[in-house]
Amino acid sequence: MVAISQKLLNDGESVVISTRTHPKALLLPVLALVVLLALGVAVQVLVDQPVVTLVAWVLVALGVVSYVVRPVLVWATASYTFTNRRLITRTGVLTRRGHDIPLTRISDVASELGIVDRMLGCGTLIISDASTHGSVRLPDIPHVEDTQRRLNQLLNELDHSGHDGS
Repeated sequence: MVAISQKLLNDGESVVISTRTHPKALLLPVLALVVLLALGVAVQVLVDQPVVTLVAWVLVALGVVSYVVRPVLVWATASYTFTNRRLITRTGVLTRRGHDIPLTRISDVASELGIVDRMLGCGTLIISDASTHGSVRLPDIPHVEDTQRRLNQLLNELDHSGHDGS
């Protein structure tokens, strides 16, 4: 479970589902790290020029920051939280971006699971709302079918509680 700041919750609001993107998102950064380190070592071993070796390692370091550190930070700082009242998304490292959708505006919840997603136990959750924004895609959600089922139950409970008070 991903911790969300209590400052983001309103009085009487409670967290129902809290998650982040599946660690599958880290596969390409890990592969990039392996390739970049292999290139750095290859240049150091094969080229007997200290300046060329230094330049190669500087380029490797820049590549690691760009293709490894940045994606890992993005993954670590993104969160998707469903409360008993709304969907809260937060992303970004230096510039934080947030999107909140009241549950009462959600009109449809769908999921997509590719073959790799099924093997890794994740998928894309597609939240359609009644606004002009259309839909929000939450990629690589762990246990997406369970999340979809729990969200549908929450929406059903919200719908019934709204109709009982009429």
